[in-house]
Amino acid sequence: MVAHPDNTRMTTTTIDLNADLGEESDNDIALFQRVSSASIAAGAHAGSEDIVTLSVLIASKFGVQVGAHPSYADRTNFGRISYASDLDSSAITRLVEWQVDRVAAAADKKDIQLSHVKPHGALYHDVLYDTRVGAAFLQGVMRAAENWGLSWYPVMGIPGTPLQDLCDTIGVQYIREGFCDRAYNLDGTLMSRALVGAVLRDPKAVAAQAVRFATEGTVFAVTGEELSMPVDTLCLHGDTYGAVQFADNVISALTDAGVTVVPFAVGKLHV
Repeated sequence: MVAHPDNTRMTTTTIDLNADLGEESDNDIALFQRVSSASIAAGAHAGSEDIVTLSVLIASKFGVQVGAHPSYADRTNFGRISYASDLDSSAITRLVEWQVDRVAAAADKKDIQLSHVKPHGALYHDVLYDTRVGAAFLQGVMRAAENWGLSWYPVMGIPGTPLQDLCDTIGVQYIREGFCDRAYNLDGTLMSRALVGAVLRDPKAVAAQAVRFATEGTVFAVTGEELSMPVDTLCLHGDTYGAVQFADNVISALTDAGVTVVPFAVGKLHV
């Protein structure tokens, strides 16, 4: 369950726009030219070492922040099946560390420091709400950071979750994420992809949800209620059909609303 933030409206003129890339999608190059941050798959659910290297190269060319996008090791199901019950905490920590480290190593070759870590698919949902998995995930993130002389990397996730509480407790920057192209349940969780309507298909609806997140800090649940959800970054899924059109529409709508897309500030804690 999500502990909803208070109902304070957001006042912002900037927002980060991120996409999950390096997942062997034809949309990648176009999206790298539109987003300000990218979470790059490390090979567990998609991608490969060569694709990671290429993705970092393209990101550096377009001035896009580079993050790691670790998942459960499950290419067959694109990382969307949970393996939490099959893995002990140390196995989850190792799984996360090697994936983050792979992206960090590719970034280091271009003199880039990772801006964040964002889990993928089933791992994303497990780390948000299962404190055992969340703690093991954070341990893997911090171990990978230590490999590069850092204490931690910022972590990206839905606001108001147990994972955010864990990050706040240990002093890890938490980047609050809102999804332009996903439907929300009344409790603030994402609607299951197994259900019709979970992925938004109407470009106008995607753009409208992005503007509401950026200017109001709210989102409508599928039941029609307005939820308070202040965010630091907006996500578009790179593997979604029409993702490039969605990005163009979102950026245009944000611009019309007086909001500029810029990378989030690493090291600046939310308030």
